[in-house]
Amino acid sequence: MSKEKLLILDGNSLMNRAYYALPPLTNAEGLHTNGIYGFTTMLLKMKEEIKPDYIVSTFDRSAPTFRHNEYKDYKAGRKKMPPELAEQFPVVKELLELLSINIFEIDGFEADDLIGTLSNFAENKDIEIYIVTGDRDALQLASENINVIITKKGMTEKEVYDKNRMIEEYGVTPTQFIDVKGLMGDSSDNIPGVPGVGEKTAFKLIKEYGSIENVLQNIDNISGKKIKENLLQHSEQAIFSKKLATIKTDVPIEIDLDSIKSKDNYDAEGVRRLFIKLQFKSLIDKMLGGENLNQNLENHTEEIEVKYLKIDDIEKFRQLTENIVLICKKDNKLLYLTFKTVEENIYSRGYIEKIFINLDLNNYVIELKQLYEENKDKVAELLKNIFEDEGIKKVSHDVKIPHTILHKMGVDFLGVKFDTKIAAYLIDSSKGEYDLKTILQDYLQVNVPGDSEECQVKKTDLLNKVFEVLELKIKEGNMEELLYKVEQPLTDVLASMEYEGFRVDKDKLTELGKKFKLEIDNVQKEIFELSEEEFNINSPKQLGKILFEKLDLPVIKKTKTGYSTNAEVLEELSDKHPIIEKITYYRQLTKLYSTYIEGLKAVIDEDGKIHSSFNQAVTATGRLSSTEPNLQNIPIKYEMGKEIRKVFVPDTTDQVILSADYSQIELRVLAHIGNDENLIDAFIHHSDIHTKTASEVFKVPIEEVTSTQRSNAKAVNFGIVYGIGDFSLAKDLKISRKEAKNYIDAYFDRYPGVKKYMDDIINEAKETLYVTTVMNRRRFIPEIKASNKMVRSFGERLAMNTPIQGSAADIIKLAMVNVYNEIKQKRFKSKLILQVHDELILNVYKDELEEVKAMVKREMENVLKLRVPLEVDVSVGENWYEAK
Repeated sequence: MSKEKLLILDGNSLMNRAYYALPPLTNAEGLHTNGIYGFTTMLLKMKEEIKPDYIVSTFDRSAPTFRHNEYKDYKAGRKKMPPELAEQFPVVKELLELLSINIFEIDGFEADDLIGTLSNFAENKDIEIYIVTGDRDALQLASENINVIITKKGMTEKEVYDKNRMIEEYGVTPTQFIDVKGLMGDSSDNIPGVPGVGEKTAFKLIKEYGSIENVLQNIDNISGKKIKENLLQHSEQAIFSKKLATIKTDVPIEIDLDSIKSKDNYDAEGVRRLFIKLQFKSLIDKMLGGENLNQNLENHTEEIEVKYLKIDDIEKFRQLTENIVLICKKDNKLLYLTFKTVEENIYSRGYIEKIFINLDLNNYVIELKQLYEENKDKVAELLKNIFEDEGIKKVSHDVKIPHTILHKMGVDFLGVKFDTKIAAYLIDSSKGEYDLKTILQDYLQVNVPGDSEECQVKKTDLLNKVFEVLELKIKEGNMEELLYKVEQPLTDVLASMEYEGFRVDKDKLTELGKKFKLEIDNVQKEIFELSEEEFNINSPKQLGKILFEKLDLPVIKKTKTGYSTNAEVLEELSDKHPIIEKITYYRQLTKLYSTYIEGLKAVIDEDGKIHSSFNQAVTATGRLSSTEPNLQNIPIKYEMGKEIRKVFVPDTTDQVILSADYSQIELRVLAHIGNDENLIDAFIHHSDIHTKTASEVFKVPIEEVTSTQRSNAKAVNFGIVYGIGDFSLAKDLKISRKEAKNYIDAYFDRYPGVKKYMDDIINEAKETLYVTTVMNRRRFIPEIKASNKMVRSFGERLAMNTPIQGSAADIIKLAMVNVYNEIKQKRFKSKLILQVHDELILNVYKDELEEVKAMVKREMENVLKLRVPLEVDVSVGENWYEAK
């Protein structure tokens, strides 16, 4: 019969390890969670691997221990626990209580002593013990029955020691390990040991003599005059150090085996609520979902069984659409709906497989793919009856994807009252995931595991409840205008842009590919000439040898495998040798070639266009992003990068590409938010802002400003927007930190409103833990209260920059909505097809050009009333390159 097992967790040690091993994590309330997360994952891992019969966790108390009483300098000088870690201990203890795991902590003793006592008790009962810790002090407890599991490399690796492993690895028994520590001391606990005796000597002496006492008795046989002297002089200190290092195994605590049993009937609902609060989505799935659902959890999980009617023939579908029209319009009921979509290449192969509907407490599943294949025209007509009727108010989740597919079916998706995904993103833009399952967990504390048809019906059934919660939160955050006037209408715009796409001239793309290959070959030859040999430029190892051994350039950074040749290293070496510029250019070219020459070929659809996906709920600032392909990141530093834009052309020869670009929108937003007179004056009088800043900062008349001064002022202007410091500015401008500081000081001297804004916004963020934009877009910044200076500085930069960048995002998004609505209202044939940062791209018919140009400029410049005018540069061309 196998032995019973006891798992002992060293709470303080594991929390400490987790905190320093994992990146800073916080929940929506600003609570730091990385220690809790690391501790919990280790606990689950150990439970799974060991399958213990008994489980406990020990913790230190803040009260002095008997060691402090015997030696006042015990642990003196140890760094105080960071508040970001300290705040996590009550939460991890709450979790352990919810999991029915007993906690042992007692004044006067350390967690180690409790571990030793629990181990001793269990060993006497012939129970096998597993101690999980990051502290090697516990190795002294190892025996045939006691296994010490030491976590290594943060939390990812571990080593298991019993008595035999200790002897095999260290050459001493676990008990003798105490003697080793007594001789060498321990700086982390401030145990003195014997001066001059390090780890190597301590192990050697104990291996030879067995104990400190035997070492001292055989002092005459020890070689090394200095060591002998130190041992004689500090013999009492050595014995005392051994005593301090010895873990007690007889702490007066009551241990009841029944109370420490590993239980399956823990408070699963409480754990789930806590994990939702902590935003531990993966742990909810791991602990509370899937096949390992414990018996009690079923009582706490939302009942999955729901009744629904399957709509799988045209007559049933017709009756349902009639009911929807009747109930929604006559009784003013909301239509709740979600979609099961296949999104692979949305334009040509994407489709809606099923529509899930909740109407007046009844649930329906429309087998749309099947119905549409059987009778496209009739189904499209019935879909129009529902989706194109704005009187039928719809609440849904993530409408953009079905919206794009419905466009393809000739159906408009109108009457969206509320999109739960977009609302959840606005409420907290830092979460990253906004699937309906997560939102139900976060806001209703309801877990609907799985993606079966029944589960999807249940999620749709719960839309009405989560809608009410999210609607209230949007109101509380004063974000109604942002949601209803900007973000929700924007899904219509983005769906249209995805459907329209951007035509690519395949012949030009092929021609450009050849040009790129030729340029890459030429640059490669130049690199080989400068290095006087051929090598693989893409190999960091070979490149490192050329740069740092053959060309003898200064080594900036080393990695485990050799020299670092990353972009930062090349930047630092840029003025050291002409080869560096060539390598940087070569890397840009090869990246452009693979991403935008080969990459674009792979995503051209059967209609000859690229249909990029626009992501509305990804960035914390509110900016849009695009994928497959990412058209927002085409580097234009080099001419070859700009050339890629030549392959993007209008649909027909009757059209041109129109580009409308906001001029210095972030600086204008800064002038508005900072309410700085000098900055406002410069924009009102249409001054060249960088020349004006150079004149102000360098105290020279405007007509005498040099190109270098203007360039430096431009760096300061844009740097200030991102909260740049003197170190970064000095690096960017290749000047001293003192000069950079003088530039920044002079800037703030001339623009005091900007300085006041930055000071005020940091203070405000420290109070509320969030900042807002001109349209009340909110971003949480828990980093601003970090005790770690680097993390805190990062938070302060976010606080300064987010209202500026986020307000610019508000403006461009609202402009997109207004331009799109004008196109529809005026029945223009021209279309909005792309947004890149502060620029809108339209496919414009030549016979509408003047009207559309005037309309776009007017809508973009009058989108919001700021203290300074918004200016838009409009240009036109036969392709995107010419339009810039």
